[in-house]
Amino acid sequence: MDVSPVQRWAASGAMALTGTVDDALGPPAGLVEGVDRLGARFDQLDALALLGERAALMGLWRRGATSCGGSCRLLPCADGFLAVSLPRAEDMDLVPAWLQLDATPDSAPALWSEVARIVQGREAQQLVARAALLGLPVARVGESGARAGVLRSALGEAPPCPDATALLVVDLSALWAGPLCGDLLARAGAVVVKVESTQRPDGARRGPRDFFDLLNGRKRSVALDLGSRDGIRVLHELVGRADVVIEASRPRALRQLGLDGPGIVRDGGPRVWVSITGHGRAGESADRVAFGDDAAAAGGLVVRRRGDPLFCGDAIADPLTGLAAADACLDALQSGGRWLLDVSMSDVSAELAGPTLPVPPGVPVSPPQARPVAARASASGADTARVLWELASEP
Repeated sequence: MDVSPVQRWAASGAMALTGTVDDALGPPAGLVEGVDRLGARFDQLDALALLGERAALMGLWRRGATSCGGSCRLLPCADGFLAVSLPRAEDMDLVPAWLQLDATPDSAPALWSEVARIVQGREAQQLVARAALLGLPVARVGESGARAGVLRSALGEAPPCPDATALLVVDLSALWAGPLCGDLLARAGAVVVKVESTQRPDGARRGPRDFFDLLNGRKRSVALDLGSRDGIRVLHELVGRADVVIEASRPRALRQLGLDGPGIVRDGGPRVWVSITGHGRAGESADRVAFGDDAAAAGGLVVRRRGDPLFCGDAIADPLTGLAAADACLDALQSGGRWLLDVSMSDVSAELAGPTLPVPPGVPVSPPQARPVAARASASGADTARVLWELASEP
């Protein structure tokens, strides 16, 4: 018996994270099939279930125009809808400068109320541009254009690599999308080294332990003092020895560390450089900040109820981008050559957006579930000495 995309969406737990509190909604047309395509390379992986793992471990549920995690909201503005993310204390502190308020509201609910009131009377382009200058993750719903979610730039010659077994992957990313990409490559057989700053370790370490372990349990952990010359020297050496580098930094942050990804690849460094950003690494949007919920909204990956957008899943651009990046990386390795993969969270989302599919009566909605943790992630820096010793021992 064939199972429809809506039934699979409901059984995966993703529908429990989509729609209003009282009304679970179906997926955008084509999304379920798109997730299947992205996960097809990875044996015995239920790619659709990945979308709800964080929510399962944090006890999150659908909340309509407020994201499952509560830090992003879809708000009407003068010419459409805006996705406003305020996940960090510093984001809250920047709201008065963004909206040019005379005084700062004295509570989070009062702040959100003031944001909604002011945004309603202003145009999206002005609001997004000013937010970008301040480093606030704000996007207009459906703003992403027609570019591909993964742009591939050929940068040199290298023989094809039929699989990822024993390849060295240096994972410089944090939070969700990049670490998921690294975990999927480890699942495919690669040796993955997670590199963190001793001053600023991966912020996901402060979240649910099991979720961090799911994304990083297969990796070795190296911590470096990136404020020191020696730490930067070791970072450059690790990157130079890697077959694949994964990073999710804005380009200017890497330049401050002296890392020019395309240049390193052209000079015979890694075969594949995976660059994950919110809105692509080129042009005016290169330095915009984005998180999973606002990036998905920017791509138009929302569901609609009576025409108004509601959140589709939990920070869905993150797991979708992790899947897309890992799939594109394995494809690049198998095809041969040296590649820069420019992976945009908003554009990956745009490729999978579509009209909301109706839900037939009586479809049971399952709660999200997380995979069992296969291995505990190392403490930050626990494997530094071992990895550096191996590096020094290699010819």
